[in-house]
Amino acid sequence: MGSLALFARLVMASLSGQARYPASALMLTVGQFLVTGIEVVAVWALFHRFGDVQGWRIGEVALFYGLVNCMFAIADALGRGFDVLGTTLLRTGEFDRLLLRPRPLALQLMGQDVRISRLGRLLQGLMVLAFATVQASIAWTPGSIAIALFAVAGGVALFLGILVLQGTLSFWTIESLEVANVLTYGGVQATQYPLALYAQWFRYVLTFAVPLACVAYYPALAILGKPDPLGAPAWTGLVSPLAGFVFLLAAFGAWRVGLRHYASTGS
Repeated sequence: MGSLALFARLVMASLSGQARYPASALMLTVGQFLVTGIEVVAVWALFHRFGDVQGWRIGEVALFYGLVNCMFAIADALGRGFDVLGTTLLRTGEFDRLLLRPRPLALQLMGQDVRISRLGRLLQGLMVLAFATVQASIAWTPGSIAIALFAVAGGVALFLGILVLQGTLSFWTIESLEVANVLTYGGVQATQYPLALYAQWFRYVLTFAVPLACVAYYPALAILGKPDPLGAPAWTGLVSPLAGFVFLLAAFGAWRVGLRHYASTGS
């Protein structure tokens, strides 16, 4: 069986296992939708009170919010295996079984625990994108749709790379470090707002260290047809999502280093 076919089988097995308990799967999905919906209410309350923030309107910020949450929902569903690597696999010795299978380890981890509940965040992101379309009068031309899809793909790669790094740290720490949530959930929170609102040092972090701005801020500007207040050229949003794929490749480079240092539990 080819690697991609095996990955598809693993995903279907994970989803069918959760579908055996439809009430539980539905409640978890609705729970994800409602919990993350509190963030939408907070953003709406901010703009309802002040009207705009440094010239940014709610429809424009909704575009950032929708794109980022779609990216993270997909990456979170695929990267669950890396997220729980230490506590679920390394500590129990189950990781050794994956090493014995003659298939790419990353695909096994991504396919073994794909959560249906992440559809709640994805659905919310799509609904906010629809809201942004109306509020900001976005014209979804083939070009803008291509930019949005490219941005989502780059964002999925970036967030997946962060989860891979989190799993890599587990080779030394066993437990998944909560500090990684600064880059995952904290990154989602930070990129829900325009980069221009932040201090210069933080903008550098979000652009060059962990390039979250490259998959959300610059592509959103290109979709809106809005010039960057920070002075970046208009074509930046067309190529910046590539940074997400570069980050993922770097994360897998670190993953290989961690894998070489893995010592079996001996169980």
